[in-house]
Formats: sequence, C-alpha cells, structure tokens
Amino acid sequence: MIFRCADNCFDLAQRTHIMGIANCTPDSFYEKSRTPQPDEAVAACLKMIEEGADFLDVGGESSRPGADSVSTEQELDRVMPVIEALTAATPVPLSIDTCKSKVADEALAAGAAIVNDISALRFDPNMIEVLTRRNAAVVLMHMKGEPKNMQTDPSYADVVGEVSRHLKARAEFALQSGVARDRIILDPGIGFGKRLDDNYRLIRGLDHISKYGFPVLVGNSRKSFLSRVLSLPVAECMEATLASNTIAILNGANILRVHDVRAAKRAAQITDYYLSHSMEA
Repeated sequence: MIFRCADNCFDLAQRTHIMGIANCTPDSFYEKSRTPQPDEAVAACLKMIEEGADFLDVGGESSRPGADSVSTEQELDRVMPVIEALTAATPVPLSIDTCKSKVADEALAAGAAIVNDISALRFDPNMIEVLTRRNAAVVLMHMKGEPKNMQTDPSYADVVGEVSRHLKARAEFALQSGVARDRIILDPGIGFGKRLDDNYRLIRGLDHISKYGFPVLVGNSRKSFLSRVLSLPVAECMEATLASNTIAILNGANILRVHDVRAAKRAAQITDYYLSHSMEA
C-alpha cells in the first residue's frame, strides 16, 4: 500500500508508521502534550523524531470535546513558526492539523505535505482547491457534528457501517475533485462523536475501512474511551494506549497518531514482527 506526500513515498504494507502529535495549544485534552510556545513545540517535535516518528502532526486548535474554535490568525500564529522551523531542521514529513483552508495553504507553502482535516473536507469549501493546487496529501476523518457538540448524545444504528460508508463517500469526493488516490488516508475518528463502545467496535472493524484500499490512521492515544474503562486519568493511560494500538494494527491500522512515540514505535515493531512471521512454518 503506497502513500505519497511531497517527494516521499511510503510502503505502508511493510510496517506500521508513527505520527507524532504536536499540540501548539494551551488547551489540548492531554496536558503534557501542550506546547503553546514555538520553541517548546519544535523541541518536542525533534525529540519525537529521535524516538522514531515517521510523520509529525502540527496543530494550533484543540479538537477536544467541547472545544471552542479559534480564529484563523490565532491558529496561524501558533503553527507557522513551528512549521517553518521544522521544515528547516528535518526532512520528516509534516502534517498540518486544521480545517481551515488558509491555514492549510500557508502551512503547505512553508513545507508541510499533509493536511489532517477532522471534518473530511466538510467545514471549509475552499480546502479541496488548496489540496489540489498544492498537490498535498490529506487525512479524512469521521466526526459526528463538530468538537463543540460532537459528544452531545451521539448515536448509531451500525457505527462500523456508518463510519465506513461516510469515509468512502468523502474519499470519492476527494478523488473526483482531483486528489490522487495515493495521497488519501482514512481515519475513523476514535473519540470524535462516539459513545464508549462505539470506539471499540470501530477498532475491531477497521477491516471494513481498509477494504477500500486507502491507508488507515488511528488516533487512540490516551483518549477517554481508555481512561473510562480503567477509571484513571489520561496521564496514566500509556499502557492502555499501547494495548489499543496493538489491537488496531492487528485489525488493519497502518498509521498510529500518538503522544508517546518511543513506546508506540516499539510496541508496533513487535506487532509488525508477529504479523509478518507468525504464519511461517
């Protein structure tokens, strides 16, 4: 399974790839991931690269449940110094985590290669033009509603089927609008407008999404669907994250979006080895 971004080509069928999270925000749900000062964010990103990150996802607006949106100008002020510094410091592909076409456009112009759009191109009608003009890759995520209200009584008759069909439709929209097939990633949106058990059903049913032929990204890291089962704060959920990541890989995940890169990378390497060697005689 080939994924391309900028001049990089990744064979995601060979191993699981790790996307490190860079929250250039004061209010993301996991306190230790917050790096609102650009120098802090850059240092955290360079550390994640040392720990084995294949991609970095830089965001300037929290998408935690109940979060308020920020202005385009504030988001740009938060992310652009980080994108520019990282572009100069490392060849590791950068993703800009945004739903705003202007933020995406400026980040791509400065060196980012991927747009991680939690709205799957629904919020900003100009986003698709930016993607095609910049020849950028895109992550299309499922979310019911928007961060402000997504956890207000979400419901599904068949969460795996509904999410799968939604992602297929958004991928078809991107393809028909000119985005290349090998530049599209699908994300089921764990924790984004989902009930507790919906998240576990989606991880178990990732093969229903991967059957469309696009790479599948999963972002389980330290989310409340783990902390609620353990009755622990998210700060104590690294082991739970690793367990859920392992299950996700076994069910078809190709990319993991994580806070704890070193631990996630090591766990993924063992899971990948198991998958590639367990069937040998």
